[in-house]
Amino acid sequence: MAGYFSIFLVLLTLASGLIWLIDHLVYAPKRKQLIALAEGASGKPLDEELKEEIAPVPVLTEHAKSIFPMIAIITVFRSFLFEPFQIPSGSMMPTLLVGDFILVQKYSYGIKDPVWRSELVATGKPERGDIAVFKFPPKPELDFIKRVIGLPGDTIVYRNKQLYIKPHCEQGQADQGSLLCGEYNKIALDIINKDEFMQGSQQLVRLEEDLDGLKHDILINPRLPEFKSKYYQQQGTKIDEWVVPEGHYFMMGDNRDNSEDGRAWGFVPEPNLVGKAVFIWMSFEFENTADDFLPSWVPTSVRFERLGNIQ
Repeated sequence: MAGYFSIFLVLLTLASGLIWLIDHLVYAPKRKQLIALAEGASGKPLDEELKEEIAPVPVLTEHAKSIFPMIAIITVFRSFLFEPFQIPSGSMMPTLLVGDFILVQKYSYGIKDPVWRSELVATGKPERGDIAVFKFPPKPELDFIKRVIGLPGDTIVYRNKQLYIKPHCEQGQADQGSLLCGEYNKIALDIINKDEFMQGSQQLVRLEEDLDGLKHDILINPRLPEFKSKYYQQQGTKIDEWVVPEGHYFMMGDNRDNSEDGRAWGFVPEPNLVGKAVFIWMSFEFENTADDFLPSWVPTSVRFERLGNIQ
């Protein structure tokens, strides 16, 4: 939906700008000429009301001239700088919650045109641990948000709720950040607590994951099996192992047992990247009242403590 809205904004900007330009070059001079002839015939300057009667500005032109500057600024801001998104699901808990409104930095992974999404200027690549918004590969009209786990050439293993990464390294390279080259690095986990989040009737465990020096919290459900039959099976690898192709990235949600991510559908091509999530600018809590007077989409409180940079 965000993609369709971007296209709508671009079309509205172009249409209003074109109407304004045609009026400025063609019709505005003709109106000025009519007013000059009328003032010459009367021998005195005309007031604004009379000028409007003699040479009225079409309603469509007035609207186009009034909205064009504002729409142009919004289009540039959303297309090339920052775009707002709302978190619709709990797949990135505890980092991002349902009701969080975030800003996505559009220029983090290259400046792209908002319609065809072809790269105009290369500005950077995703880093391991980034929280990235991207076009969902099976349905590019949908925007997904996950954490970057695997970079091109990395080998990723997720086994028994534990993440392992064998980083892609150049020949002779000993390590990549805190990860050792040529080895399956077991990503460190430390238990934070066990009683903060629930999934149905089951208790989730909150852990701190150290992903190549970037510490962030994740959730796991120790009682839930991994359902490896639903994993994306890459040719030539084990069922819980994935080798990230060149120009692609492997994404996972922080809510590991409640996230449809790369384990289920594979890899994100680089052109699908939208931007990096950087800031929570508003966060609403949605809860039904005891008498269910409010619909589920009506916010009941603001979580001010969540506003700020995203980990």
